[in-house]
Amino acid sequence: MDLFQAMENANKQVPLAELLRPKTLEEYLGQTQVVGENSAFLNLLKSGRLFSCIFWGPPGCGKTTLARLIATKTSSDFIELSAVSSGVKDIKDCVERAKENLRYQKKTILFIDEIHRYSKTQQDALLPYLENGTFFLIGSTTENPSFQVVPALLSRVQVVMLKPIDDENIRNIVAKGFTFLSNKYGAIDMKSEILDFIVKYANGDARLALNLVENAFFASDFDGKKRTLSMEIIENLAQEKRIGYARQEHYDCASAFQKSLRGSDKNGAIYWLAKMIAGGEDPRFIARRLIVCAAEDVGNADSMALVVAMNAYRAVELIGMPEGRIPLAQAVEYVADAPKSNRAIMAVDAALSDIMSGLDFPPPMHLRDAHYKDAKKYGFGKGYIYTHDNPEAYQQFLPDELKDKKYFN
Repeated sequence: MDLFQAMENANKQVPLAELLRPKTLEEYLGQTQVVGENSAFLNLLKSGRLFSCIFWGPPGCGKTTLARLIATKTSSDFIELSAVSSGVKDIKDCVERAKENLRYQKKTILFIDEIHRYSKTQQDALLPYLENGTFFLIGSTTENPSFQVVPALLSRVQVVMLKPIDDENIRNIVAKGFTFLSNKYGAIDMKSEILDFIVKYANGDARLALNLVENAFFASDFDGKKRTLSMEIIENLAQEKRIGYARQEHYDCASAFQKSLRGSDKNGAIYWLAKMIAGGEDPRFIARRLIVCAAEDVGNADSMALVVAMNAYRAVELIGMPEGRIPLAQAVEYVADAPKSNRAIMAVDAALSDIMSGLDFPPPMHLRDAHYKDAKKYGFGKGYIYTHDNPEAYQQFLPDELKDKKYFN
């Protein structure tokens, strides 16, 4: 470390979340499904076996911390990159360092934060070195790897899903934060309801919780001897409630929304509508889901459902948000309450399946276009009965090969 870097480090205000980052796996709180006693993941680490993986989970759930602890546990060289600011050249530099480590029988872990931000080319650049064991990769992402990571890389890593940290462990982390600051800067007086508020506010995000702890501690009333933290101060710092809504939740909430509508549960549907609105979802996307559900799940059991959904879309475009939430809620109630029939989608999908499987036939001769000069010469339109002239007459409209087929059951 040179003099300038030492000066930079000395003048940094290191966040509390970084200061309290666990140093051992025993100190790590949460994710017991991954690192709990006798878990497969922990047993692998105890055996000294490394493997490449991607940690997928929400912000502040311990992805980076766990990666660092794995490196410590396995005595591996830990190289940390951010996908936001690194590229192929940085990967090549890591390869050279990893090769040097191999000469001294040392393993290398390359940690890439926000790996979903890497382009296909950058992700592909990792493949040969995972294949030949030059280094082990640990990626972290808040987005579903199935959508954001190329298949070739996915096939070479284990995806490990991390959950938001449970309330009990968030409470322990918050208490630890206040204890650390009190020991260093003096005692603080506060009611237990403040801990409850921070736990609820954090919503499973340890980093968010500790940031609020740190800010609240130094924003508290100080009389020169003791600090006092009131609910007024903590609420003022917290401001608006943070809503967890990552890209994966875009798909998950939309799925829950449509399934609630299909299941005629308007209370469930209105909750997921509110969740998407609070998360900043494009209201036109929500309206399109309503239109799809009105056609797919309600169908002609109540043809007005599609009209209501279409008008909700137009209303949202016309008046925007936040007022657009009202016609959306109105349409949600109507579509959820409407009787359900999926006969239309089942019919068209059955017909498409037949055609794609080889039952692809031309129209019968009597149904073909006969409005041009040479049509009659080819026999097109011959025998066609104009339905309005003879509505009772039998006429075949399916190809001969499918004449008895019933698509609407």
